[in-house]
Amino acid sequence: MNNLILFTDGSVDTKTHIGFGAYLAIENLETPGFDLIANVKTKQFENTSSTLLEMQTLVWAIDDGIPSPEDKTIKLTIYTDSQNILGLLTRRKKLEQKKYYTSNGKRLKNADIYGHFYNIMDRYDCHIIKVDGHKPRHEKNDIDKIFTLVDKASRLALRHFRYETSSASK
Repeated sequence: MNNLILFTDGSVDTKTHIGFGAYLAIENLETPGFDLIANVKTKQFENTSSTLLEMQTLVWAIDDGIPSPEDKTIKLTIYTDSQNILGLLTRRKKLEQKKYYTSNGKRLKNADIYGHFYNIMDRYDCHIIKVDGHKPRHEKNDIDKIFTLVDKASRLALRHFRYETSSASK
């Protein structure tokens, strides 16, 4: 079985609803630092929120950077600071029983991406681990330090986008 480690994070501008997701997929935690930085990928998402962006980023990261397995031959360890992603695991049975509808009969706004997320969970041997995204430097372990690279990449991409759009409007 192949083991892959995935770090995902996102940063969104709540005024424009534009966000940037970032991910890093590695095979082991001993990957040299310069390789880590060079392999962080970012993507812009529109009409998003912080909760939706975390889901969009995770789904994009897996679709983009993880080979499709046969018979769950890939063990995927996912590090995220998204409470929503962890919550979806516990809400799965109820959401699927109700076919992604609310008790009022309305389809959930993020039903499609939830379904895609659950499909991913079924395709891979997934283990999701919650990280505290904003620890003081002296409290960070290796996982936290790698996650910080991904966090900084998403925030930097958003900051660059804001700068570019504000410069273009002058």
